[in-house]
Amino acid sequence: MKLKEKRILGIFIALGSVYFALDYISNKQKSDSIYDNNPEEKNQMEGKNVIFVENKNDKENADGVCGHLEAIDDKIIEETIYDKYIKRAIYKALAFGGLVVLSPVFLIIALMIKLEDPGPVLFTQKRVGQNKRYFKLHKFRSMRMDTPHDVPTHMLSNPDQYITKVGKFIRAHSLDELPQIWDIFIGNMSVIGPRPGLWNQDKLTALRDQYDANDIKPGLTGWAQINGRDELELEDKAKLDGEYAKNRGPRMDVKCFLGSLHVFGNDESVVEGGTGEMKKK
Repeated sequence: MKLKEKRILGIFIALGSVYFALDYISNKQKSDSIYDNNPEEKNQMEGKNVIFVENKNDKENADGVCGHLEAIDDKIIEETIYDKYIKRAIYKALAFGGLVVLSPVFLIIALMIKLEDPGPVLFTQKRVGQNKRYFKLHKFRSMRMDTPHDVPTHMLSNPDQYITKVGKFIRAHSLDELPQIWDIFIGNMSVIGPRPGLWNQDKLTALRDQYDANDIKPGLTGWAQINGRDELELEDKAKLDGEYAKNRGPRMDVKCFLGSLHVFGNDESVVEGGTGEMKKK
């Protein structure tokens, strides 16, 4: 065997070993990532069709509205062959490639975060996944350690005071979202799909139910992301997510992917005032 062939074989063996190691770790972490080990943290509305009921006596949720969700009936999801097998296989392979190729970027960002504001490099949030199942979403930490947890940026009185210098840069270029490649690999997310809402964004969850947008896995980017992102009102965002859910397929996924590439420049749709803020301005 020639030296070049030996090197190529060695690379394939190394990559294969890394893949199976990551796959083993992801299988071990899967139960914890969807709160199987903490049943009290699971979503009581999982597998239900829901509506949002406004009530001034309820605590204000992450959408800035007082109210709560009510289940109206059971939700049965029938995944297409594309969603269940083809899309999953493609995205798991892409996620593995991303973890390997971007590992130097991960290390550099982690080091920058540590140097500016000592503390965890990553943080997790409880998010709404497919069929309203809660899962742990990962991000690079872009805010100070004293920032209120599980509060959307648009609900902070002055969000800029909490964002670190490194955080402002990685948020503007969507680099804070890179750890979600692991969430794709583990199977809680897809590359393309509705962006996962916070567990306490009840109104958004109910609006998405109207358009069957909760029936599919959330994504790293999606149709709503390339058509407005932070400046969209909740109703508009849910409707766009519904359009994706209705028309999803290889062509739609490629369209969303190509339309998302600009975010790694300076994405002007990231507004540190949050939902609907650009429209207000």
